[in-house]
Amino acid sequence: MKTNAIYSGNCARGVKVVPHPIPYQGSKRQLAPRILGLVEHRRFRRLYEPFSGSAAITLAAARLNVADEYVLGDSLKPLIDVWNAILAAPENLANDYAEIWSGQVGDSIGHYNRVRDDFNATGNPAKLLYLLARCVKNSPRFNQDGMFNQSPDRRRRGKAPSRMRRDILGASALLCGRTLVRLGDFTTTMADATPADIVYLDPPYEGVTTGHNRRYYQGLERRRLVSALESLVRRGVPFVLSYDGRCGGRAYGQPLSENLGIARLELNAGRSTQATLNGRSEQTIESLYVPKWFLRSRDTRTTLVSAA
Repeated sequence: MKTNAIYSGNCARGVKVVPHPIPYQGSKRQLAPRILGLVEHRRFRRLYEPFSGSAAITLAAARLNVADEYVLGDSLKPLIDVWNAILAAPENLANDYAEIWSGQVGDSIGHYNRVRDDFNATGNPAKLLYLLARCVKNSPRFNQDGMFNQSPDRRRRGKAPSRMRRDILGASALLCGRTLVRLGDFTTTMADATPADIVYLDPPYEGVTTGHNRRYYQGLERRRLVSALESLVRRGVPFVLSYDGRCGGRAYGQPLSENLGIARLELNAGRSTQATLNGRSEQTIESLYVPKWFLRSRDTRTTLVSAA
């Protein structure tokens, strides 16, 4: 299926509830309204999300008509294939997911393992969607060879086909006719961004892309991210970056230097689910970075995001 094309179809701009067909731990689904508060009262030519994942920001932004067009990118081809299918053939994707999901009857764990093995061999997008929906805590894990190796969640069977169909068709209706899908490196995805656009970056945090706890298909070296940010600042392209954070006394990554021409804001993401499961009450604080000039150009400041 080709990429970098705007698909037309049964588009509906009146979608009232933001659909989320791709379940992803760490998705910005709940935080999207507050993140987009940074760009309130602004309209853009395009919104780029080069680390698309579940595309939570793009879906929320499309619901609010933040931009005329949207650009989704990722380096994981089966994930890009999922988004292409959502836009171009949503009924087929929903049918394929339902067939895979229904195969769980009688041998749930064995079925999951067989689907995982087949996905690692073929890269089938519908099978990736099933694995994301059924794996432990919707938290994908990849081994050093890039193979999906997360275990199934034994407490549930993943999103039911009826709900998945609703979300797939809803996302397709919301995005079709105004969305570009690009497979490749994040710098390539946003290479044509201009000052009339907005880029939302949600790369892997430092410390979760190597070793036994590898959560992402590919990591991102800090120096490459810094170089990309310098390019955006130099070109005058507005952006919002989610990169590091902290929970309780534990920090996830080191803050980026303000010498890059960026300001760091802190967003309270609420109580940590993992800490709660471990009997602790801890708040998760996520860092957002924006160009300093972009903050100065805003008429208002949201009270839900505070300067660090």
